[in-house]
Amino acid sequence: MRSTGHRGTLKILTAMIAVAVLTAAIASCSNKTDPSDPSDVPGTVLNTEVEQSAATTIMLETVSTEPTPSPTPTLTPTPKPTLAPEERVVTVSFTGDCTLTQDYRASVDKFDNTVDGDMEYCFQNCAEMFKNDDMTLINLENPVTERTSHKDNQYIFRMDPENLEMLTLNGIEAVNIANNHTMDFWQDGLQDTRDYLDEYGIIWSDDHFGATFTTESGFVIGMVGLGNDTDASDVAGIIAKLREEGASIIIASCHFGAEGTYVPTDRQKRVAHHLIDDYGVDIVVGTHPHRLQPIEKYNGHYIFYSLSNFCFGGNYSLSDPDSVIIQCDFLMDAAGSSCVDYRLRVYPYSQTSTRPGNDFCPKPYEWESEEYFRVMDRLGWAQGDE
Repeated sequence: MRSTGHRGTLKILTAMIAVAVLTAAIASCSNKTDPSDPSDVPGTVLNTEVEQSAATTIMLETVSTEPTPSPTPTLTPTPKPTLAPEERVVTVSFTGDCTLTQDYRASVDKFDNTVDGDMEYCFQNCAEMFKNDDMTLINLENPVTERTSHKDNQYIFRMDPENLEMLTLNGIEAVNIANNHTMDFWQDGLQDTRDYLDEYGIIWSDDHFGATFTTESGFVIGMVGLGNDTDASDVAGIIAKLREEGASIIIASCHFGAEGTYVPTDRQKRVAHHLIDDYGVDIVVGTHPHRLQPIEKYNGHYIFYSLSNFCFGGNYSLSDPDSVIIQCDFLMDAAGSSCVDYRLRVYPYSQTSTRPGNDFCPKPYEWESEEYFRVMDRLGWAQGDE
């Protein structure tokens, strides 16, 4: 029995304690801040959408007063259009050395007298070809200046600035000036040459400065020049910069080799191969020997070791008049971002329209003539090669 009475007493005491705890909890809740009062929520603005009940007001959303940054949009790159096959062809014409003047110390100005101010005279037999391509590139082997202080070389050339119209009127857009006569009138003459070419809107490059030319269809052609003492590694930075500027075709104009020879030197081959292997040049165009040298196809790229002279005002008597115009079709990929193949057309030319002598007006050799085949033989080329 004592045991049963003890359990009843414990039940009574437990109930009394529970009532006391519940009373304290209710009193505590009555002293809390009403959450519906917005003044007690610092730094926030409450929306007006609430849900009412008999017991309390419940907040559904709290919005920060600090602005929420807009998400950065994800840019979707614009896909490059796929070019049709006929839109992927870039045609560039090449010739050899052009000296559009006579020796500065000559007693008779034979070149100027022959041309007689006719700026379309020298290129009349090829101007239409040059105008209808995408770009024409020549080696301009004379400074363009009016200075009189010059070096004491065997031959000194100085071209009058107005003679640059011979280029602009005949579809010649670009020149290489990395050659052994550009400095005939020292550094000042070289700078004059650059300035006059800029003034006439003619693109130029040498072994210090590259250049880009944008075709009418939007392809960017990059050009760099190398003199006879320039190594491929010397222009590595120029080539890299041309690519940064968007060039999808790179042309290296090399004024190298030995004068009067029909065979490229070991150095010519080494420089040309390095330009292709190490720096990804698309085509190498050689001048300087004043003679034709073979075309080489090397690792899928063409090398013209020497295109000889084309229009050379400094030579009045031609022991070898053979010359050439080569047109190269650069076949681009579907996006137009790089060249994937090449196609050549070779046009045998004479440096003069009359023989003997030199009238400074290049003329094409007749199809399948003896002279025609002689040029092809010296180039190691046949039209069937393409």
